[in-house]
Amino acid sequence: MEAGLKLKNVREKLGLRYREVEHAAKQIAQRHGSSDYLIGLSRLADIENKGVVPNLHRLYSLCAIYRLDLLEVMGWFGVPTEDVWKDGANVTPAATHPLASGGKASGSALLPLQLDPGIDVDQTTFLSRAIREWGRVPLSLLETLDIDRYKFGVIGFEDRRMYPVIRPGALVRIDDRIRRISPGGWTNDYERPVYFLELRDGYACSWCSLAGDQLILQPPSGSPVSPEILSMKQVDVIGQVVGVAMHLTGGGETDPASASKKRARSAKSPK
Repeated sequence: MEAGLKLKNVREKLGLRYREVEHAAKQIAQRHGSSDYLIGLSRLADIENKGVVPNLHRLYSLCAIYRLDLLEVMGWFGVPTEDVWKDGANVTPAATHPLASGGKASGSALLPLQLDPGIDVDQTTFLSRAIREWGRVPLSLLETLDIDRYKFGVIGFEDRRMYPVIRPGALVRIDDRIRRISPGGWTNDYERPVYFLELRDGYACSWCSLAGDQLILQPPSGSPVSPEILSMKQVDVIGQVVGVAMHLTGGGETDPASASKKRARSAKSPK
């Protein structure tokens, strides 16, 4: 009933009578060559006053006539369209597939609107602490990030502890429920857990191993960084990295000096 009353209120605010809606729906049906878009007078009355749920084609006609967002109105009828990608993430098809038909995603998603202006992009950052304000923007695909459950970090442009496995500038998703350093159990480097750490002078993202009360940060074989040995008293394990978003080409210069010079030139160049 509530959804029908909302549609009725919109119609009345627009000054539209039943017959005008019926006529407009008829034009839509003719344009698309299908009678499914038709909305008769009695059907419209049932939708508004008796809680009848319109089919998709009639709902499309109503949204077109009333200038309403289709996904929002589906929400009026109890369909949580904003959760479609999050709910779909629970299914793991065996075949490779696109995430959105035609490459388009709609709806809204929570994204950072305001970051701490003091962020140094050259250093690895615990993004969850740097975000001052979250807001909704029209990209429901990113709901799969599950902000309530996970933390996020950004690998600094001069941090090559995990290069080339995780490139500088990558966004990492952190499960802060997994804070214990695993002693083993993996069969190759790709299965080896990666941890996001808070150090005394910043943050680090690395493979880790324990030796008594010392923590060893072990970089991949292709990294220009040497292993680091730290006291566990100097380290806080924020969590295990469970997801990575990064560029496979560009943005991952192997020469930190050239990368810094390039950013310095970019910052000085006039806009």
